[in-house]
Amino acid sequence: MTSQSPDPETPGTPSIETPSGGRLQRWLPIVVPVLGIVVLVAGWGRDLNGVVVALVAVALAAVVLAAVHHAEVLAHAVGEPFGSLILAVSVTVIEVSLIITLVTAGGEGSETLARDTVFAAIMITLNGIVGIALLLGAFKHGPVKFNAEGTGGALATVVALATLCLVLPTFTSSQGPVFSSPQLIFVALASVVLYGMFVAAQTVGYREMFVPVVTEGERGRTADAREHASTPSRREALVSLVLLLVSLVAVVGLAKLESPSIEAGVAAVGFPPSFVGVVIALLVLLPEGIAAVRAARQNKVQTSFNLALGSAMASIGLTIPAMAVASFFIAGPLALGLGSTQIVLLVLTVLVSILTLVPGRATRLQGGVHLVIFAAFIFLSISP
Repeated sequence: MTSQSPDPETPGTPSIETPSGGRLQRWLPIVVPVLGIVVLVAGWGRDLNGVVVALVAVALAAVVLAAVHHAEVLAHAVGEPFGSLILAVSVTVIEVSLIITLVTAGGEGSETLARDTVFAAIMITLNGIVGIALLLGAFKHGPVKFNAEGTGGALATVVALATLCLVLPTFTSSQGPVFSSPQLIFVALASVVLYGMFVAAQTVGYREMFVPVVTEGERGRTADAREHASTPSRREALVSLVLLLVSLVAVVGLAKLESPSIEAGVAAVGFPPSFVGVVIALLVLLPEGIAAVRAARQNKVQTSFNLALGSAMASIGLTIPAMAVASFFIAGPLALGLGSTQIVLLVLTVLVSILTLVPGRATRLQGGVHLVIFAAFIFLSISP
């Protein structure tokens, strides 16, 4: 794969920072997904010792980075906001697969694993990724600008989904933080409808609201960059699509191999079982985090927000309906209702996010506030 630059005609497209210094480096994005599949096949169904677990972890990290690369190639080929949508849906596939795998295993806390993972994804995206993006962007470029209409609409959809799926079960007449079967079906359908409406608005109806704000100086610089910009060919995009799918299969499988070690490690350090959901969310959102950081460093905070809010939305709007369907085939309840501490953190996150996103302009102060809330979430997940 050759090195790519941002397409000046397609604002908001993440750059493809593919190394070009040597044949080995050029072939790594192609070879790594295949090696990930080889490691997966070699380790499947076997008892793994400490050395092999470490090897699987290294392979998992390498395949995640390869998935980021190929998702960004596709993003560069199709432009924003389609590129962000590709990555958001990709990581949601990983998330659903991991949750179903661990729930069917029936370990401690499995009935709340979907809730814990989805809530962790919201906290990571709205506070962790948004905070880091604002901090990096503001430090490098000063106060950052973004499209308030697009980010505001995305935030409204995330808040509606989070309230319907994670807050409402705590206050229904059902016994415990669970939905009755009719309630679960309604919420699953509502989630799909809300997510579909947003995707239609983002990609067709109001696409211009989800591309980065371009200043006059940046418009001038795109003329100089035009001759160096190179959009991936159709062949390159198809190769990256195939390798992205291979990478996702490898990530899901390798993460399944690592899941017993994750649960054992969480128990060994004395953390509550719910922290497994935090680990899963951190793992599956790593590609989004890396892509968002790259975009923020290029003064494309809107792209970072597309990634963060799109991931939060996909995590709720696709994971909850998938788990609703799976719950009819999995023994045990599906507890979705948040506890009081989690609800307080969610409300705080929503209020701060509104104050950050509504003005369409933010500084590193807002980034710091989001990161402090994220730190509080991690601390309270360890010591509830």
